[in-house]
Amino acid sequence: APGGGIGAAVVDILLLSLFGLQHSVMARSGFKAWWTRIIPAPIERSTYVLASSLFLGLAMWLWQPIDGIVWQVESTTAVYVLYGLFAFGWLLVFVATFLTDHFDLFGLRQVYLHLARKTYTQVPFKTVFLYKFMRHPMMLGLLISFWSVPTMTMGHLVFSVVFSLYIWIGIQFEERGLLKELGKDYAAWHSKTPMIFPIGRG
Repeated sequence: APGGGIGAAVVDILLLSLFGLQHSVMARSGFKAWWTRIIPAPIERSTYVLASSLFLGLAMWLWQPIDGIVWQVESTTAVYVLYGLFAFGWLLVFVATFLTDHFDLFGLRQVYLHLARKTYTQVPFKTVFLYKFMRHPMMLGLLISFWSVPTMTMGHLVFSVVFSLYIWIGIQFEERGLLKELGKDYAAWHSKTPMIFPIGRG
């Protein structure tokens, strides 16, 4: 499709904001308490994942191209390096999901336990491998992938900027909830482990 200007950027930002709103609101404990009065608790998480996928799909479907290229890497070596970082970022995301509980994260464990007539138990708090060095390796992987591209179009820049801001804002809300839910063990780990980049503190 032909590229647009400010109007296209506004549409794209609204689409990403809709996804962010859904992704954040449905993750809050108050919404979950209300939502599970309507749907069975065992499918709450998988319904959340489904809704997130639908809103992301909506953004992909209605996404508007934006005129302009921010940067274009010409060096073949640099292009391979950037694509390598891009792939590494997504691999980091994938690995991080298994370091906690991949199937619980996507709501599959909850449904399986319900169908097997077993009681659901929370995944215990643990800090293994990547989580010994940072609190959010999954978010680091996403950030690496968002920005590691040899051709940065204006549309991709809008996507990367908005989602990077959303990640930072979303982490603040997520960690407040985890501090309430997991208590002093999480607070102690939180105080000594960097947020995203495995250097420094906080």
